[in-house]
Amino acid sequence: MTAALPASIPSPTSSILWLGPLPLRAYALCILAGIAVAIWLCGRRLADRGYDPDEALNVAYWGVPFGILGGRIYHVITTPQPYFGEGGRPLDAVKIWEGGLGIWGAVALGAVGVWIGCRRAGISFLDYADAAVPGVAIAQAMGRVGNYFNNELYGEPTTVPWALEIHRMGSDGQALRDAAGQPIVEGYFHPTFLYEAIWCLVMAAIILLLDRRGVLRRGQSLALYVLLYPMGRIVFELMRTDPANRILGLRVNVWMSMIVFLLGVTLFWLWRRNPPRPRAGRSRPRTYHRRPNVPHREIADQFVRPRLARVECADPTTPANDVLLVDRRSLRRDPHPASPVTQAKQGARRGPRDRTRAWVLPTSPHRRRPRASTTPPPSTTRAASRWSPRCAAAPGTTSSTTR
Repeated sequence: MTAALPASIPSPTSSILWLGPLPLRAYALCILAGIAVAIWLCGRRLADRGYDPDEALNVAYWGVPFGILGGRIYHVITTPQPYFGEGGRPLDAVKIWEGGLGIWGAVALGAVGVWIGCRRAGISFLDYADAAVPGVAIAQAMGRVGNYFNNELYGEPTTVPWALEIHRMGSDGQALRDAAGQPIVEGYFHPTFLYEAIWCLVMAAIILLLDRRGVLRRGQSLALYVLLYPMGRIVFELMRTDPANRILGLRVNVWMSMIVFLLGVTLFWLWRRNPPRPRAGRSRPRTYHRRPNVPHREIADQFVRPRLARVECADPTTPANDVLLVDRRSLRRDPHPASPVTQAKQGARRGPRDRTRAWVLPTSPHRRRPRASTTPPPSTTRAASRWSPRCAAAPGTTSSTTR
């Protein structure tokens, strides 16, 4: 019997919750809860990228089964002794609810399932992956709580105040007891599963923060996840003392972490020139400043920045209409529907640092012939020199803000 520490983290003596005659494995419940949170967060982030949030669940129908299957296959391949070794039971290889999922196989085969789902739903794989990886990291942290119920994934013995009390567990998911009926305590160890759970939450926070600040390009959230997770996993693997297969003296997961880390660095570097990630109502990045030279209204609408007010000017004398784009920062509040055109002319008086930006986009499918030269109002800027005088005079001028 191991002497009790004055301060430690107690472990549960049962990994099964009974709902009447139905046994519920705590490990499986933690994984399912993590999947639910990951899908919810992915839907929120997809909506922020202009996609239907329901597509998160539609793609997850493919990604989750592939991920669970890949995680189990990786675990069985890297730890075959309990199933195909001496005295092993091959049928136990399909008992996923008893634990044993390898994260590397889950991510690899899960990515294949996500790619299939994205192809069927018409979603960019990188956009979906960027939206999903913070939730995946949180799901990993929640899944590690299942290791706590199973009394597994611990490190070396320690006497720190957060040492984890480990019981000797039986095959039925219950702690073995001594003659006095007390659970047998194996010892007090470093809770490496807790360290990994905290690291996964830190990863999710870093990705969310950098993505919110607009630092990451399309695909770099996925690359950052692939880069960050092995950094912590290498440390935690070196702390663990449970039996594991080794290659050249190092655990298999340590070698795999090194390979995945190099892959993450490579992807992060290769995707550094990708366009910024899409945002809801924004089909082009914010760095657009010059007048687009496109003849079609459908194409012109793709270049409208969210802070630009779009003014459609009806001209009865010609079948083509003009679209005037005005920077909303230089507009003043005025309920009059034609005020954006007026304020566009007056905005140049507010100083050189806040000059009005305005462009007239022809919406005819063919380029128009040059108009007769007209002298723009004296208050307009050079950027607004192509402003059409007919727009100001058109009684049916309407304005809308592109979101």
